[in-house]
Amino acid sequence: MTNLSKKELLNSGYPDCFTLFADKKTEQIDPPARFTFPFYYDPHPLALIAASELQTRLQTGEFDHNFGLDASKEGLVIGKMFGVLVCRHRNGTIGYLSAFSGKLANSNHHIGFVPPVFDTLREDGFFKEGELVLNELTQKVEQLENSDELLTVRKRLSDAREAAENELNELKQRIREEKQKRKQRRQQEVALLEKTAADELLEMLRLESVREQYFLKDRTNFHREQIDSARRDSDSYHEKLELLLQERRERSAALQQRIFENYAFLNRSKTLKNLLDIFQPTGNTPPAGAGECAAPKLLQYAFMNDLEPMTMAEFWWGASPKSVIRKHQQFYPACRGKCEPILTHMLAGIETDENPMLHNPAAGKTLEIIHADEHLVVVNKPAEFLSVPGKTISDSVLTRLKERFPDADGPMIVHRLDMSTSGIMIVALTDKAYHFLQRQFLKRTVTKRYVALLDGLLENQKGTIELPLRVDLNDRPRQLVCYEHGKYARTEWKVIAHEDGQTRIHFFPVTGRTHQLRVHAAHTDGLNTPITGDDLYGTKKERLFLHAEQICFIHPGSRRKVCFKVPAPF
Repeated sequence: MTNLSKKELLNSGYPDCFTLFADKKTEQIDPPARFTFPFYYDPHPLALIAASELQTRLQTGEFDHNFGLDASKEGLVIGKMFGVLVCRHRNGTIGYLSAFSGKLANSNHHIGFVPPVFDTLREDGFFKEGELVLNELTQKVEQLENSDELLTVRKRLSDAREAAENELNELKQRIREEKQKRKQRRQQEVALLEKTAADELLEMLRLESVREQYFLKDRTNFHREQIDSARRDSDSYHEKLELLLQERRERSAALQQRIFENYAFLNRSKTLKNLLDIFQPTGNTPPAGAGECAAPKLLQYAFMNDLEPMTMAEFWWGASPKSVIRKHQQFYPACRGKCEPILTHMLAGIETDENPMLHNPAAGKTLEIIHADEHLVVVNKPAEFLSVPGKTISDSVLTRLKERFPDADGPMIVHRLDMSTSGIMIVALTDKAYHFLQRQFLKRTVTKRYVALLDGLLENQKGTIELPLRVDLNDRPRQLVCYEHGKYARTEWKVIAHEDGQTRIHFFPVTGRTHQLRVHAAHTDGLNTPITGDDLYGTKKERLFLHAEQICFIHPGSRRKVCFKVPAPF
């Protein structure tokens, strides 16, 4: 591996964004045999050095961008994903490219960073022109929505409806009262009068009733006309508003379509595909922001400049957002929702590391049964062992117990543990036992205790976390905090001990959402301290240090409370 001086680089015809390693230790590091599997990886040493050099540059504060790391910095806090791509020039020189996701300091272009695949910020581009038209339409919509005329016609319609409701309700109430009075007169007076006088009284009462009904009808028609007139004026304004909104929707859709067509990505064979072609096999419309992540930018620049991709890594720089969990300087894989279809095309023909998710993590592991009777089985699930079959791996708690208990009926799996979590699981052997146990979980009468090691020290000794959770649609199976669409999630916790910079803790989940304990531990509004070994929300280690230690419930056979406990193996 050779490194050139800056002067040699400038005179060598290297692409502008190709950066030579400053760290000479790279000369002793063996290049990777295959390219990085982008959706689950440990950064190669070359990628780590490239990332370190880029982070050193970011620490200089040269960008007018508030990452949330400097309390004196003004402006909206926006952390950012950065990426590095180690690549080989055709003359054999190895260097790296740098990129950021989206925009940085409100710009797509910065010295030393690869450009976007498609620049939406070009002043002479169609996006800016289309954006200007959309902004003008939005302004017209806002003006019409807030116009005095629209407020006047809306108030007129509202007043007409209110006047009709008030008068007609009062009139109907008066008619009911008069009807009751006439009924009483018929009962009390008619029998006391001679026939002629009685007939005259009855006719008079009938005519009173008729006049009241006619008057009610007249007032109803009057108010209907008033409401219809006000509604016509209101509808006229709303038709204008709807036409503007429809035009904005159509122009926005057309602009988005054009953007999808212009976001075109290369691969090693120089095959060019736009976002529409790339996402067409998935049956989905490209999600917002597709193509703006660091990884596609890096590969696009490499292929355009005949650089050979060798390995890559992406890291987060800055404060974490309020929804997804991102830790400063932590490495993260590419997101699947936005990037998987794009990178699948871009990496075609390039040998990558194996996808570890295709390997059965439970191979060679024993599923320990700690209790079994005619109603249920209680098992101690090892870490990295599926509760139910996955998309590509069938081996799981369910499949093994079906083999062990072939006569079991019903769904069997009453609750689940994350694949990476070890500990106690209850499995029903009969349909009746399943529904009996399921009701307890639904009513939250089952009590569970987990033990975990947190990657840091907590100051408080106990507390409660309530953060609503939902799946990250762009990056399954990760979960995120969402107050709009998330499901209620509650966790109680208590510190047990501090051990070598870590915190041993008991979790008592009140709800049972996917990754609940992991997110509640790692999120900035939770404990802000990830569980040790959490490869999704913290730092990967030999295992996730989370164990379902104890569970108590009413047994479906004895109808008595039972508890099972398996101490944590760490």
